[in-house]
Amino acid sequence: MAGSAAESQPRVLAAPRRHRASGVALTERRITLSALWARLFAPVDAASIGVFRIAFGGLMLWEVFRYVQYGWIARYYIDPAYTFPYIGFSWVQPWAGNGMYYHFAGLAILSVLLMLGIWYRVISVLFFLTFTYIFLLEKAHYLNHFYLISLLSFILIFVPANRAFALSFRRHKKRASLSHTVPTWTLWLLRAQLTIVYFYGGIAKLNGDWLRGEPMRMWLRDRTEFPIIGRWFTEEWMVYAFSYGGLLFDLTIAPLLLWSRTRPYAFIAALFFHLSNNELFQIGIFPWMALAATILFFPPSLPRRLFGGVKPHVVKPRRRNPLAADLAPAAIALQPGQRAVVALLALFLAVQVLMPVRHYLYPGNVAWTEEGHRFSWRMKLRAKGGSIALFMTDPATQTITQIDPDQYLTGRQTAQIATHPDMLVQFSHYLEGQLREQGYGDVEIRAQAMVSLNGREPQLIVDPEVDLTAIHLGPGHEEWILPLTTPLRSSD
Repeated sequence: MAGSAAESQPRVLAAPRRHRASGVALTERRITLSALWARLFAPVDAASIGVFRIAFGGLMLWEVFRYVQYGWIARYYIDPAYTFPYIGFSWVQPWAGNGMYYHFAGLAILSVLLMLGIWYRVISVLFFLTFTYIFLLEKAHYLNHFYLISLLSFILIFVPANRAFALSFRRHKKRASLSHTVPTWTLWLLRAQLTIVYFYGGIAKLNGDWLRGEPMRMWLRDRTEFPIIGRWFTEEWMVYAFSYGGLLFDLTIAPLLLWSRTRPYAFIAALFFHLSNNELFQIGIFPWMALAATILFFPPSLPRRLFGGVKPHVVKPRRRNPLAADLAPAAIALQPGQRAVVALLALFLAVQVLMPVRHYLYPGNVAWTEEGHRFSWRMKLRAKGGSIALFMTDPATQTITQIDPDQYLTGRQTAQIATHPDMLVQFSHYLEGQLREQGYGDVEIRAQAMVSLNGREPQLIVDPEVDLTAIHLGPGHEEWILPLTTPLRSSD
């Protein structure tokens, strides 16, 4: 009896201990969540975001100048008889007459005003709409860094980037007294977007072709005149140094910039990487945009310390005793506006995280089929080219006539329809309409498109027996796109 009483006593005492432990754990979880919200909405110096705003506006002004200087406004948006719309955006069409020149002039003015921080809220919205209109006009001119600019300009609508180094704060005495800080989440949102770009750019390089040195081997072979190191561009060790170096850079640069101990070395690596890319591959303003964005990974007050000026007073949240009795749920609950911010942040970032992996839903090599390739940060990753022959069949007479796409498209557009099956279908529907206007009835369009990926022998990319005018693009896999079967050439 005594033994059984002794055995039952610990079981009676164990329940309150478990109850207290679970209560402490619940409190700790509540405090951890509270600390996260406090940090997200705590104020930080707006200086680094202000500098990024200036650099962003300046680079966009430079981009408009380049479009004027090289005649790209007419080449891409005025001269083509047909522009390839994104699905759901066929209503976005170029302005008539000189409208596109006026549009780019407006973009230049908005870039200056954004850089200066004048009328920031209105200007940031107008800038996003003005630039995104250009981005949506022509699928044949898709560029990853244009997509990034559109996303960053959208984010800047919600980020008070005019709270540092902006004329609007100096023009009005009332505004001069406003806070020179921003909520912490604004800085981390920009960091997260840039991290996603780098990370998925690295993940995309984890494919068989890239790990075997292609297409880097082809690219370097054509650039042996590059100063100093060009003499080694045909060496295998240099090919793999560039291939694996780019992969490791993309996967690690964001965390290395965030960690204070590695930040100086990471910044030097970023300088070398982006400047060498600019010289080797001429990829527009992206290297400069990426370098300007590194300021966001440094302490936010760094520009103010470098350029002088009084550091704004940042109120840090008080630390609480984890077991304080006055820690009530109401004290840690988010305000309705803050809850909306958290929900929208989660939604935006979820889309950004999921979009680059959607190609796993489709069979085949995404670099070949193009299904899920855009909006996925698959940057400077492949060498793809081909030739195309189009044939019109008149069902009434069963006559077959070859169609020259260059009569309807620019050279760039013709090259794109040869390698992008979705654009080939879009052009076939456009061509069907043009032929109907010329007096033909219902016609059938077929294509023989021979494409080479990363130096492979060319092969058919679409079924030459399929009437492309009968295809209606949707979100699913298109069976008429032929799989890639040609092996990669040996490097020997």
